[in-house]
Amino acid sequence: MTINGEEIQMRYYESGDEGAKALPVSVEEWEERARKKLAAGPFGYVTGGAGAGDTMRANIDAFQKYRIRPRICCDTTKRDLSVTLLGKRFPFPFLLAPIGVLSILHPDAELAVAQAAAKLGVPYILSNVSTKSMEEVAEAMGDALRWFQLYPPINSELSKSFLQRAEAAGYSAIVVTVDSTLLGWRETDLSNVYLPFLTGQGMGNYFTDPVFLADLEEPPEKNLKAAVKKALDEGNNTHFTWKELEWIKQQTPLPVLLKGVTHPDDAVLAVEHGVDGIIVSNHGGRQLDGAVATLEALPSICDAVREKVPVILDSGVRRGADILKAVSLGASATLIGRPFAYALAVAGKMGVESVLENLIAETELQLGISGRGSIREVDHSLVMKVEG
Repeated sequence: MTINGEEIQMRYYESGDEGAKALPVSVEEWEERARKKLAAGPFGYVTGGAGAGDTMRANIDAFQKYRIRPRICCDTTKRDLSVTLLGKRFPFPFLLAPIGVLSILHPDAELAVAQAAAKLGVPYILSNVSTKSMEEVAEAMGDALRWFQLYPPINSELSKSFLQRAEAAGYSAIVVTVDSTLLGWRETDLSNVYLPFLTGQGMGNYFTDPVFLADLEEPPEKNLKAAVKKALDEGNNTHFTWKELEWIKQQTPLPVLLKGVTHPDDAVLAVEHGVDGIIVSNHGGRQLDGAVATLEALPSICDAVREKVPVILDSGVRRGADILKAVSLGASATLIGRPFAYALAVAGKMGVESVLENLIAETELQLGISGRGSIREVDHSLVMKVEG
């Protein structure tokens, strides 16, 4: 699907008052509408961070430390946002981040996001803890590009089963997330006494897996509490090391990306252990309070891997300017998370489509106004760091 920023922009202007009242434009308004629509538990689960929320705020604030320096008198009539990752062409320089338990936001959950992503051509990374199974999501997406996120279970046979299912369902890469082997101290969720997994949400891939089900004394429909506890115990894999990562690489022919990297030394080790890509992420500030912002960590990680593998930036991306700044500092692409989650809560599939369409349009316009005709022309010269 072709999206032209100028056309999207004009569509708003021509819609009149009714258009202005329909769906939000800014991420902040989407968030505010989601706040009004959702109960405190589900909203807090999406919007909250670890501890005092310092890491979450730092992720966003880090983008304000860089300013774009546009070039003028450049022909930007044609604008190209496409990038190449793992040998595939992506029409836009962003993917949808893996966010679990989307059923707490909307009954269509991951299916609505999958359908919106497929319609617009935005790749979707499905969360390991989705309420809808990976097969259901694959069916909703058809041939559209999708990756599967893996929280490596303790049980290696369960890991192998997840990997085999993902490959069979047409997922083209595996995103191994390693920054949440323990659940972060999330004050909002603790105050709301809210953990959606306890009601069976986010268990779509576990409760449809033959290896997982065979390991239960009773099926989930007879003993939900025990089944959920078993799944959560599998996810708390504090034993996971580089050795286990190598083992995962050996179990699948699909490219493997490592998500949760913020230290350059870990980036070097990741490459040495054969990963096909790195995702610089601190889990949206939901795991470790007081941690380094991802944009702050990005340049040193890009320097460390020396373009041996693509580096994708996660956490804190909200607007087109953020995407351009991340790419200018070395990112091959970015992930988008909370904005589409808020939109899902407010307006389901239509909301997700609106957020994605607007982000594409804004990024394209930002690119042109910056004096670039292609995202591939974006380099470090686009930005300058503001001191103080």
